[in-house]
Amino acid sequence: MIPTSGSEPLVMGDFSRPDGARHPHHPRTYTVSAPAEIAEVRAVSPYDPHAEHPTDPYDGGPVGCMCQEGWCPPPATPELRRLLDPLSPDGIPARHRARWAAAAPAGLRAYAEALAGGEAEPDLPRGAPLSVVFSWLGGVRDEPRDAAWLLAERAPQRLLAGLPTEELAWGVRETDRAGLDAAVRFFASEEFTTRHPERRRVPDTARDLLLRHARSHRPGDLAVLERRLLRTPDDRVRRS
Repeated sequence: MIPTSGSEPLVMGDFSRPDGARHPHHPRTYTVSAPAEIAEVRAVSPYDPHAEHPTDPYDGGPVGCMCQEGWCPPPATPELRRLLDPLSPDGIPARHRARWAAAAPAGLRAYAEALAGGEAEPDLPRGAPLSVVFSWLGGVRDEPRDAAWLLAERAPQRLLAGLPTEELAWGVRETDRAGLDAAVRFFASEEFTTRHPERRRVPDTARDLLLRHARSHRPGDLAVLERRLLRTPDDRVRRS
């Protein structure tokens, strides 16, 4: 659905290419919120308030009606296809990914650029402090979710997954407030909580930092952390 107001963000759906090609990190839905980009989409996708048969703006085929206040999308134009194609180098999704990669911390920028360019599993960067990785993850905004938001979640989490708990704990000690918020999310996620009990034993300093931050800023994660962040070999694992 595309709102009728010219200033409202546009919520874009999935994009299907005739050749079936996909960008490996493109989300199923994303938001176009920059006024200039909204204007670009509207300039190549006029709306007919009297259209009787709404069509998918991505493949031109008939779909169930998604009209809002009488406005129905027409068949996709070649220019609209180019603008919204996730693989188009000058399309809107590519711009979103490029902006995200350019804003990555210096030691992680080449890694971010590889992901933005379409590499599914680029080599992991070496030497990037985990405190910076946590902070990078902490910079992900909940809204609006542009065409790079899935990457913004996946990229730092991929760097954190599989690392020894002791290394993660050092990152927790050294990160900033945004990174600490991201660390709470990570330690409360399935990526961490499904680990073997031996790999959930977090040193006291990092454990206390995580619990204190969760108590003040993310109370919904507190119960999970209290159950899963084990302190000593004598701790018992309680099933959730």
